[in-house]
Order: sequence, then C-alpha cells, then structure tokens
Amino acid sequence: MSNHQRIVVGMIDGFGLDYYAAQPLPTLRRMAATGLEAEVKAIMPTVTNVNNVSISCSSLPREHGLTGNSYFNPASGEADYMENADFLQRPTLAQRAAARGIKSALLTCKVKSINLLAREAEIAIAAERPPAEYVARYGPAPDIYSREINYWLWQVAIDLLKTRPDIGVLYVHTTDYPMHAWAPERPESQEHLARLDALIGEAAAAAPDAAFFLTADHGMNFKTRCWDLDKALRGNGHPVRFALSAEKDRYVKHHRTFGGTAYVWLERAEDAAEVKAALLQLDGIEGVRTREEAARDFDLMPERIGDLVVTGDRDTVFGELPGPYEALESGYRSHGSLHESDVPLIIHNWRGDLPPPARFRRNADLLHFVLA
Repeated sequence: MSNHQRIVVGMIDGFGLDYYAAQPLPTLRRMAATGLEAEVKAIMPTVTNVNNVSISCSSLPREHGLTGNSYFNPASGEADYMENADFLQRPTLAQRAAARGIKSALLTCKVKSINLLAREAEIAIAAERPPAEYVARYGPAPDIYSREINYWLWQVAIDLLKTRPDIGVLYVHTTDYPMHAWAPERPESQEHLARLDALIGEAAAAAPDAAFFLTADHGMNFKTRCWDLDKALRGNGHPVRFALSAEKDRYVKHHRTFGGTAYVWLERAEDAAEVKAALLQLDGIEGVRTREEAARDFDLMPERIGDLVVTGDRDTVFGELPGPYEALESGYRSHGSLHESDVPLIIHNWRGDLPPPARFRRNADLLHFVLA
C-alpha cells in the first residue's frame, strides 16, 4: 500500500529498565527525546513467548492464548513447548499487514519465534538456523549463545531496509542470552548495549522514512534459589498432578528452564487450600493464586494455566531438579516473575497521530494503533 509508512519493530529481549539506564545509548535517547518514551509493564508471566506474542498481536494472553513457553494438556496428560502458531487466537502483526497488502519480514535469533509469528510474512529468518542464501550473503550467524548473534541479526535488518523498500513491516527479535550472562554494569553487557544502540542508529539512517517501535519482553535479575514444586510438595505429603515452570523452553543454557512463575495442576480440586498452604511455607514464594485469580490479575486464558499459579520473590525461580531444592550458583540470572516487569517503550518518527502517553501502560500497547 503506497500510503503505508514503513515500520521497524525492535523487540529487545531482556532489555529491562536497568539495562536502559546503564549507558548513554545515544540512538535510543535521541529517538525517545524526539518521539514517545514510556516506562511500561511486561505481561505476566514475564517470559519471551507470552510477551513476544502480546506485542505482535497487540493483545493480552486471555485473548491470544499464549500463557508460557510451555504448557500441560490435562486431557492428554502431556506437556510440550508452546511455540506453534496454532495456539494463537489473534492475528499477528505479519497477518494484519498481509490482510492490507503489506509485505513483512520477521528476523529473530530463535527458531521458536518463527514457528509462532511468521505466518504470512514475506521473509522469515532465524539466525539460529538461517537459510543458505542468507548465510551466503551475510556470512554464518554466530552461536545462539552469544551476544554477536544479535549484531548479525541487526546487520541483516539494515541490509533489508536498504535493499527491500517493498517490505513495509520489519520485526526484529534479539536474544536475551547476554542479559542472562551479564548484569548491566559488566563490560560485556556494556559492549553489547553500545553495539545494539549503534546498529539501531544505522537502521534509522538506512530508512529515514521508517517509524521505529522499540520495547522489551522482560527484565532480568540474579536468583539464589530454585524449587522443584512437584518434588517439594510430594515430600511434604501434598502430591500434585503436574508442576511446570512457565519459562521452560529449548534454550537450556540461558536459564536451565528455571523461571519465576509456575503452574500447578492438582490431583483433586478439593486439595487446593491444603496445597496452597503448603506452597506458602516454602521460602521465596511470593504468591499463590487460583486459576480464576491468576486469570483476573494477569489477564491469562484460564483454560491454559494450572489450577494454581505460583509466583516467586525477586530471588526465587521454579523448575525441574534432581531433588526438591537447589541453592543456585553465584551469577545465575533469570526472569518470569513480577520483578522483571519494568521495561522501556520508545516510538520514533511516526508520521501519524500518537496516542497520549497514558495509553501506553504495557509493552503489548506498543502497536495497538498500528494496522488496527
């Protein structure tokens, strides 16, 4: 469509407010100063799939249906990764663009984001497993567990902005491995942030006509303890049917599958009060909500979460362990709880009318007025 302004969406994985504050980041500061800047909340649970889909679909989990990186099907008794577009009940940004005759491209470090968000995209590239023609053009992508893979991805984005002006929507999703590995003040993190900022500046220079929409899916914190809730509950006489970390995905080196929100399915509905009381006796448990309470408080689809939803304090995560508990190694960092909710939101060079800043309360609000 000739009257459509090109847009570039940057979903900077793990880019919490502490990372945004850690450096001058001249490109992002300039974009914020001349456009719109807001401090917003990520969607709970603060894991990538839930927030990536919420941003792309401009909707909440109770509407689009994604409630974690993984799920448990009580009817079949099977658990699997929640990374298939068949789960989605709202159109993605690529689908909304296609419906208006606008070509889009999805660039991501992770294959799972292609599986979720790439339907009807003209171009879909996962740096983790790039097509041969892109390797020939840009060189082999760095390892998925590196900061350099993010640079490769943005270099592809810059080239597409220069050579494919017919692409009207470009969605770029980095990896948060550098945030898992390094706190904001570490020199490795400082280098990563400075390089990302410079590359976003190059992208803006390559496409001065384009609007840039930037946010993150969650922040990151040091964690000191992990509970295997299934084993912990069985050990104190309160067995449950299944317990699942909402963070669990295929990228084990990032976080060992541990995250700050867990779903618990009960053997019997009448066990809820006793199991809740047992959970609240564990160190680091900040909240235990029923399915109905969690759906209300976190805008989750009730059919796709546990009978109980458990959230950890700033220091606590949940996952699968050899035993019920583990004191985590020094330097371990992860997310998934309410304590990783604070992220920045920036809109630059949008030619239309911007909604008032008060309309931007969550990262899912980033694109709510675009291709609506």
